Amino acid sequence: MSDALQSSPTAGGLTKLEAGILDFEDAWWAADGTKDAEIHARFGLTPPRYYQILNALLDREDALAHKPLLVRRLARLRASRQQSRSARHLTVRVGG
Repeated sequence: MSDALQSSPTAGGLTKLEAGILDFEDAWWAADGTKDAEIHARFGLTPPRYYQILNALLDREDALAHKPLLVRRLARLRASRQQSRSARHLTVRVGG
């Protein structure tokens, strides 16, 4: 994806890339190929970079305004995973 497309804002404050990522994440299951292949083909991004951008979007009000149900659902899933990881690290063995 070109640099101009990545940085040009849409009406809602998101760049076209950011809006495209949210739109894709909302319906990626309907794509022809694997999700990773579609990410690379559509956005020219590696999957880790895609998920970095997506994760950052979950904390933004303009992303919430663009796709409220998706952003809330993904934020809940992220919080649940973080809580699960924290619980595993805080487990204390009592006795020997």
